[in-house]
Amino acid sequence: MTEKLFYQDAYLKEFDAVITEVREKDGKILVGLDATAFYPEGGGQGADTGVIQLADGTGDNASPDAAANPPVIFRVTDVQEADDIIWHTIEPAAEDGSVDDGMPAGDGLGTTSQPLTPGVRIHGTIDWDRRFDHMQQHSGEHIVSGIICREFHCDNVGFHLGEDIVTIDYNTRISMEDALRVEEIANQYIWEDHPFVVTWPTAEELRTLEYRSKKELEGAVRITSFPGADTCACCGTHVASSGQVGLVKFISAHNFHEGTRLELFCGKRAVDFLSMNHQANKKIAVLLSTKEEKTPDVVQKQIDEIVRLKARLSQVNADYFRLWADTFRGTENVLIIDDQLEPEEGRDLADVIADKVPGLVAVFTKTSGKDEEPVYRYACMQRATDISAFIREMNATLSGRGGGRDGFAQGTVQAAASAIREFFRTKGLAE
Repeated sequence: MTEKLFYQDAYLKEFDAVITEVREKDGKILVGLDATAFYPEGGGQGADTGVIQLADGTGDNASPDAAANPPVIFRVTDVQEADDIIWHTIEPAAEDGSVDDGMPAGDGLGTTSQPLTPGVRIHGTIDWDRRFDHMQQHSGEHIVSGIICREFHCDNVGFHLGEDIVTIDYNTRISMEDALRVEEIANQYIWEDHPFVVTWPTAEELRTLEYRSKKELEGAVRITSFPGADTCACCGTHVASSGQVGLVKFISAHNFHEGTRLELFCGKRAVDFLSMNHQANKKIAVLLSTKEEKTPDVVQKQIDEIVRLKARLSQVNADYFRLWADTFRGTENVLIIDDQLEPEEGRDLADVIADKVPGLVAVFTKTSGKDEEPVYRYACMQRATDISAFIREMNATLSGRGGGRDGFAQGTVQAAASAIREFFRTKGLAE
């Protein structure tokens, strides 16, 4: 059984312990310790990472000159609990049975002449930045979940503490407006700096205790509480008081199954997110020559103007295309290669011209590519005519892709304008 030092002191960054078991699994070494400050993955919270180190000659039979040997450091990449033992995943074993992290020599990492065996003493150091981030996210989730479940008479049915964002699932509908109201209440509670409390109630106490949980719990149960906000069974690590969460910020609320999924930032993640958005908005304000608080109104005005101009441009194009189409009256077939038109404008132009001429209308608009190998998007039309065989031949000749039916086809070709014209000349469709 591994003693869980992270329950005794969630702020413990370094510790000493003794190896109790060593296993190999999937090419990696798993080390069991008699005690650890590394938190194993569980309860929606990810595992701690960090390093353990030992020196040649450590253990019960250490040699007198052991202190002269430099320590060897191994990365801890994952931590899992199974059968009351917390297993620390480190790097694969080298051919000599020692452990090698795969790093180049000279960086303080490498192999040791003494294999990792039971009885060897180690010194562990957790990645504190990662741990404290997890503590802020997990504690913030407890506070908001306690408030939400009380306010909306619902259950927290899912929690994931991701590397980028926290997601929480509830079995009721919650709007973004509701979430922001909870956010305000939660932040007020956080700033009041309430203590975090852990208890291990007896079976009798557990039966009468009110706590947030999806199911009845039995045996030794760790009850965590932010008094006045949340009380629930939890195996995770938390900050010492609500003030150390700092801040919670909901990002989104959307329907998920029969309930709602909320996305949340806590602590430093929330500060970083708000700082990023502030800097972005500041740049936008400079570009729009307005005050930062006015950017939404100015952007909306510009969007409205763009919509108006697009509608006006569409009408101008329609008039222009009709005039352009009239110039082809009496023509059998039409080929247009235009580097200025947008692809959708090419389709509109082909459609208008197809009403004026009896033969094939093909409009090519340049989309990308180098001058010697440009990519053109095409729209080909001929009313009441099957042009599929022609399109297949054109695609094969001009490295094209696409097709259609009922006298219309669209797609792309990768060919120069001169090659396109030459193909249409060989088919008798252009001069």
